[in-house]
Amino acid sequence: MPETFESSRAPEPVGAFPHAKRVGDLLFLSGIGPRVRGSKEIPGVTLDAARNIISYDIETQCHAVFENVRLVLEDAGGGWNDIVDVTVFLTNMKDDFPIYNKLYAEYFAGEGKPNPTRTTLEINALPTPIAIELKVIAALRN
Repeated sequence: MPETFESSRAPEPVGAFPHAKRVGDLLFLSGIGPRVRGSKEIPGVTLDAARNIISYDIETQCHAVFENVRLVLEDAGGGWNDIVDVTVFLTNMKDDFPIYNKLYAEYFAGEGKPNPTRTTLEINALPTPIAIELKVIAALRN
């Protein structure tokens, strides 16, 4: 039976889904964005009164989303180095990919880092006013 996990530290899901599910040694994370738990704050995003994006800082959002992924992994019994696959959704590939790709390498590539497989897609929008979301699969050792 799959085991469901809800993080008490990562932002609440925006729909009827858990943060993660474990099946055997695999942990599947739902899409994780850069939001802040318990608030409507989105690091690096400036919104107007109607919650439309006025401006955003992709670097700030990347750091926030990587931190949220780490929190979900830890709360589900895993860790950063357990990551084996990442799917990345960007809303502006042309402008954001170079910054995201540089930061991704800092977090994921190199000695002692997970170096997972990766797919990066450009999409028109995400469910909340964010510019990046990660979908992660981890292989747990315990």
